[in-house]
Amino acid sequence: MLDAFYTDQLLPALNRGLWMSFLLIVPSAILGQLVGIGVGTLRVFGSTPVKKLMNTYTAIFRGVPLMVQLFVLYFGLPNIGIYLEPYAAAMLGFVLCSGAYNSEYVRGALLSIRQGQIKAAQALGMSKFQTIFWIVIPQAFRRALPGCGNEVIYLIKYSSLAYIITCIELTGEARAIATKTFRFTEAFMVVGMYYLALVTIATWILDKLEQRLYIPGFGRSKK
Repeated sequence: MLDAFYTDQLLPALNRGLWMSFLLIVPSAILGQLVGIGVGTLRVFGSTPVKKLMNTYTAIFRGVPLMVQLFVLYFGLPNIGIYLEPYAAAMLGFVLCSGAYNSEYVRGALLSIRQGQIKAAQALGMSKFQTIFWIVIPQAFRRALPGCGNEVIYLIKYSSLAYIITCIELTGEARAIATKTFRFTEAFMVVGMYYLALVTIATWILDKLEQRLYIPGFGRSKK
């Protein structure tokens, strides 16, 4: 039988934290992908001022540590009259950081598309927007998927930083229980197993998605 510490204290607390982690990870992953696609596309096909603006955004959010970004959003913005709840600050930080990294994967994938396809589409009468949306992005998405999928894995792990701005998720719940009971080893070993399970499930889903989107002769080999 499990020790009462696990059944009465640790597991109920971690299950609460797991739900909060889901509420952080899933929306942040989706929005981060959308931001990455938008920013990456503008970095390739936007006007010169837009490219410079998007490059600046990417440089800032890839260059500044995520913990510092969260501190600025939660503790710094109130100094200029902007107040964010812990959950909102954490999710905004994750979306902006994830979007910056995803934009780099998308940019690289867009640049890998042969220019001949773009010229052929325009020769058929397609506008620049139609060419980008219907010809370039679908191909680029497949090429960027491994990198963007890797960013989802990172997001699962760095969601553990949310507790530092009082958004109590898995790590925050584990820390609270460990501080109260002084059973740090058990608490953090179990929470590590939770994260390992989340990463394993996400990896399996992403692998299935890659297989589903596989086109013969295009990119990776189908398993």
